[in-house]
Amino acid sequence: MNSKKEKIISHCEHSINWVNNLENLSENQWRTPIAEGKWTIAEVVGHLIPWDKYFIERIPYLINESEMSPSPNIEEVNENASANSRRRSKEEIIKEFIEVRENLISKISELDDDLWEKEFSIGNKTLSLYTDFSRLVEHDELHFTQINQLLNE
Repeated sequence: MNSKKEKIISHCEHSINWVNNLENLSENQWRTPIAEGKWTIAEVVGHLIPWDKYFIERIPYLINESEMSPSPNIEEVNENASANSRRRSKEEIIKEFIEVRENLISKISELDDDLWEKEFSIGNKTLSLYTDFSRLVEHDELHFTQINQLLNE
C-alpha cells in the first residue's frame, strides 16, 4: 500500500478509536466547552461528521479532475452541525462519526495507490490526494488536542 494512503487510513482508524473512547465521558464532560466561549466536546465531534461527508463526496471529482460545486459555506456547515449536536445524544453522535469515518476509510482504501502520487487540477488549484486529506488530519488533530487539553486539566 502506498505510504501516504496508509498514513491517512491509519489516522482515520486511530480517530475512530479516539472518538469511541469519548463514550466514557460523563454527560457533563461531553457537554463542557473546550474553552470559554467555544464549542462543547459534543459540538466539536459532531462537526467532524459533515466534513467527512464532504471529503467522501469530493473524491470522485478529484480523481476525475472535474469541476465540483462550490465548497460549502464553512460557517453555515459548522453552525448547523453545532446545533444538531446540541440536540443529539453522545451515543448518536459517536455512532454516526464512526459510521461516516468507516465509510471514508472504505472510499480511501478503494483508491489506486498510484493516485496518491498524482497531482490533480481543479479550477485554478493543483493538489494531491495526500495534501487534500492532510487537511482533514490537521483539522482532526487540532480538535483532538483541544479536547485532550480540556480532559487533562
